[in-house]
Amino acid sequence: MKSLPEKTIERLSVYRRTLLNCLDRGKEYIYSHELANLHNITAVQVRRDLMLIGYSTTLKKGYDVRALVELIGEILDSEQGLNAAVVGIGNLGRAITAFFKGKRSKLQIVAAFDTDPEKVNRVISGVKCYSMNDLQQIISEKNISLGILTVPPEHASKVAEAMVVAGIKGILNYTSVPVNVSSDIIIENYDMTTSLEKVAYYVKQYSTKKVQ
Repeated sequence: MKSLPEKTIERLSVYRRTLLNCLDRGKEYIYSHELANLHNITAVQVRRDLMLIGYSTTLKKGYDVRALVELIGEILDSEQGLNAAVVGIGNLGRAITAFFKGKRSKLQIVAAFDTDPEKVNRVISGVKCYSMNDLQQIISEKNISLGILTVPPEHASKVAEAMVVAGIKGILNYTSVPVNVSSDIIIENYDMTTSLEKVAYYVKQYSTKKVQ
């Protein structure tokens, strides 16, 4: 299969969470317009995304939820599974680790790293915390390829470089500063302040229109 557009990958992940919730409620089939309404997009967009991964249906009762979950899993998940580590196990790192625990069988957080001696060698939010001095050794031993960066902004670039040297192939950066790494490393810079300000902007626009 050809590489999928970034936005399609994001929507597929969201679709899967919704579809898993449907299965939990005993719902076995879903129409494109139902899935679209749950995510504030159009049914056309849903159908386009699913066509890109080779899924269609002739059933009048909609998409087979279980079959669609399995297909999305084949697209998004690694067959062998991938291991991740949280680097910087402060409040945000703890929250991310606790939230993600048990969510995916093919994608697991298996270690945390920190410089605080009070945290090292403790199990925090279900994973063992190791010293940053052991970064390369543990990443190799546990076959960790993904890193979640939650250190203070002033340390972000230096720590990201250390993660790459240690063998990390993809970084999800939760710090407030973008980090630059070599082109062969996959990086996603997520800035919560920017996201919140974007929402605030649209709230302001909506409020202004109501006043007018």
